[in-house]
Amino acid sequence: MTKPDATPTAQPDPEPAADAPPHDLPPALAALWWAAKGPTHWDRAHALVQDAAGADASWVHAHLHRLEGDPANAAYWYARASRPVATGDLAAERDAIAAALRSVA
Repeated sequence: MTKPDATPTAQPDPEPAADAPPHDLPPALAALWWAAKGPTHWDRAHALVQDAAGADASWVHAHLHRLEGDPANAAYWYARASRPVATGDLAAERDAIAAALRSVA
């Protein structure tokens, strides 16, 4: 699996300055937290949503494959999440997903 080359510029709350996400974050938000730490943490983020059930995990999973540069796999996961395929800025998408997931958490 290829890791994304670009380091994200924006970060979902809580800001990932710590060594690990808060323990009370749901897996989908924890995965976004790891993704915001940069491309070396992609595998850790992916592991959190790889086998997780539900639309939230699928949405984050789609974002991670988009970050990875695998648009076909991302499209599959967007469909599983019942979300349109995103095409805009990756950091903005990550922030929007995090905001949406926090509003229902």
